[in-house]
Amino acid sequence: MSKPSPRDLTVIRKGYVTPNMLRVTLGGDGMKDFPEDQESAYVKLIFPIEGDEKDRVLRRTYTVRYDRMTDQGREIDIDFVMHGDSDDGNDHDHGGPASNWAVNCKPGDVITIGGPGPKKLVDPSADWFLIVGDMTALPAVSVNLETLPDHARGYAVIEVRSEADMQELKKPDNVTIEWVINPRPGEQNTVLSDVVKRLPWQDNGRLSVWAACEFTSMRALRSYFREERGLGKDDLYISSYWKLGMNEDNHKVIKSEDAKTAA
Repeated sequence: MSKPSPRDLTVIRKGYVTPNMLRVTLGGDGMKDFPEDQESAYVKLIFPIEGDEKDRVLRRTYTVRYDRMTDQGREIDIDFVMHGDSDDGNDHDHGGPASNWAVNCKPGDVITIGGPGPKKLVDPSADWFLIVGDMTALPAVSVNLETLPDHARGYAVIEVRSEADMQELKKPDNVTIEWVINPRPGEQNTVLSDVVKRLPWQDNGRLSVWAACEFTSMRALRSYFREERGLGKDDLYISSYWKLGMNEDNHKVIKSEDAKTAA
């Protein structure tokens, strides 16, 4: 199947969801042939490199938080984490091209995007669930929780920068959310794994794990799930969305190398 061609979308509105998360709503004519039901899929925001004679571009990866039809047409929401001072890539991009664009954009502005790419969700047929993520993964975590069956049981461990960044999330009654406050994400990189390791483990039934976070934190979680808990690939989706001190292009390189050695 060929990749979807890049399309131009228009900024409809924007606003802060929490102090450190900015939501930008995109729509316009470019949405007319955008595939339906793309919540939790990813898109690539495309930015030209100013002064580049070879017309190269920067691509930054973001999750579709909401996808809806309105009286004015289709809209998608993209959430941007606003913290840090460097271009760390992905959804942790404050000071980089994507978050700077999000801060400065206004209704009517146009952005080119690629995608959408495939969704990655927990297995709804599992007996219990564990969903883990930091703020960069919060849009995907939220969609995972919303799509779980009503009878689902388990945990979601979510790292945010402050109590003010905790969101009201729709979830099944028997899924418990553990909010973890980490004002220095990426620097204090055992916060998520420490909390996950303290969770009571349900021995009955098959577990489905979904986890996404900073690279070093991801590796700690992966080691725990694979080596201490014995989870195989069918029961575990885990990914790094960013790495402290690296932009997305450099993170993509080490992520690929790590995947080869961890296979």
